[in-house]
Amino acid sequence: MEYRKLGASGMYISELAYGNWVTHGEQINQEAATACVRQALDLGITTFDTADAYAATKAETALGEALKGVRREGLEIFTKVYFPTGQAGKNDRGLSRKHVMESINGSLRRLQTDYVDLYQAHRYDYETPLEETMQAFADIVRAGKALYIGVSEWTADEIRAGAKLAKELGIHLISNQPQYSMLWRVIEEEIVPVSEELGLGQICWSPMAQGVLTGKYVPGQAGPADSRFTTDNGELKTDHRYLSDDVLTRVQQLKPLAAEAGLSMAALALAWVLQNSNVSAAIVGASRPEQLVDNATAVGVKLEADLMDRIDTVLESVIERDPGKVESFLTRP
Repeated sequence: MEYRKLGASGMYISELAYGNWVTHGEQINQEAATACVRQALDLGITTFDTADAYAATKAETALGEALKGVRREGLEIFTKVYFPTGQAGKNDRGLSRKHVMESINGSLRRLQTDYVDLYQAHRYDYETPLEETMQAFADIVRAGKALYIGVSEWTADEIRAGAKLAKELGIHLISNQPQYSMLWRVIEEEIVPVSEELGLGQICWSPMAQGVLTGKYVPGQAGPADSRFTTDNGELKTDHRYLSDDVLTRVQQLKPLAAEAGLSMAALALAWVLQNSNVSAAIVGASRPEQLVDNATAVGVKLEADLMDRIDTVLESVIERDPGKVESFLTRP
């Protein structure tokens, strides 16, 4: 494993972060979750990303159990706040001081830790003053419940405003967690330049485009039986943006490029994301330990410029680059 600084902070994180969205508490049981976490640790992955909303809090609980007994100082544990986790009452979501303060306590209890290394705003809250949110985060940092603050799927302007307030409050806004992959590049035009200017690093989710870039989905064929994109009768859910015949056909054309690089398709997708110097980590999820072993072959790989160009040539017509597709835009009232 190799390690990178998270933004302009002094904290190192592993280039691959283990995330448990849609796995722990949903797809796999505690025994399987613990096996995956232990495999991640054996591979040198020290960074673990979760959220209170994943599996309605069960993902945090599963991660806390899986990490029990591991030296806390050797880990970087990240979680998030914004989405409802319980009955979804009027104050059970968003970034109000009330919800943020109640949520950090619940997360720490479930994760079985006194603090998280990074506490992230899971989305931007258009119904709460940003000043209120950042003051709550500052108080959490000063209370020792979080070491650093990050955001997820905020626009460039929102990141700039948040970083300004954080600086005024004497806390460190050091990261953004966006979707980023060969197919989804909406952060490149605006988010990355602002982040480089302000000292934020990207912690990228869905670097394999929700499994599509592994090549396991073939146009005209049924999807894998255990896939979230496979219907009960075995057919592929082609309504998803990545599952059109055009996208899937072009992804299949990446297979000889992956072979040329000596990588699996999954590892090629991860290595591609890690070529971006503003990326601090790519988040990988796994339901089986052997998936992580393959993922780890992407670490430290330098893809030649010619190979990067050929990837672009294959995918160009299906790449999404519109900065207006940052998810924060989609949650505006």
